[in-house]
Amino acid sequence: MDQIVAVILTLNEEKHIAACIETVQWCDAIVVWDSYSTDRTCEISRQMGARVIQHPFHGYGNQRQSAMQGILAEWVLFVDADERVTPQLADEIAQVLRERPKVVGWWIPRHNYILGKLALYAGWYPDYQMRLLRPDRSRWDPERQVHELAILDGPDGYLTQVLVHHNYESLSQFKRTQDRYTDIDAQILLNRGTKPNWWSPITMLLRHFWWRYVTLRGYKGGFHGLWLSAAMSYYESAKYVRLARLWRQKTGLTT
Repeated sequence: MDQIVAVILTLNEEKHIAACIETVQWCDAIVVWDSYSTDRTCEISRQMGARVIQHPFHGYGNQRQSAMQGILAEWVLFVDADERVTPQLADEIAQVLRERPKVVGWWIPRHNYILGKLALYAGWYPDYQMRLLRPDRSRWDPERQVHELAILDGPDGYLTQVLVHHNYESLSQFKRTQDRYTDIDAQILLNRGTKPNWWSPITMLLRHFWWRYVTLRGYKGGFHGLWLSAAMSYYESAKYVRLARLWRQKTGLTT
């Protein structure tokens, strides 16, 4: 059994996959868990020595759980194709695994580069992600299509070195992703029975902007922090607009 296997979830990631694989070559094995890419993602991955397994996509939580069940390893390190494991993070992971702690899942902080600029404020850092897990002591919530949640049978821990995330390279990519997340989150709220008031989009816009720009010190990021706070607040408001539309459709007030 391998001690640590890197798992990279992919769908048409030929632009990023080679650089990502390069940063996890220190792992005992690398598995690219692919959602039937139509570009050169699988070809490039195999050329770089990764094992490629294709599996239909049914949400991020489901995809991570499927990958974890299909791999025999003491530890699984999940890395997205647009993320890079720094040498410092690799050294820290090796150190904590040598010590064989009781921890069964590790949170890893991220450096998010948005439109090419590092975002350290407005909620974008430390942006802890549960990515290093013991597969025999953890599972992923299959109901979480995005913002996936790991459920651990034991204690968690926090690493200090960062994953580098090349996030949102263009405004169009930012908009597409946030539109998709907003639709998914609105549906989740509907399924939970959350019903918005007419003023919910306004109050959520104001509250979210205050939270990101003031409480999470988005102001320290200059203009970058300002537009990120404003943009994320807009999408928080849009989520409740779409939730209200879903309620109207559910109750038959609109077609």
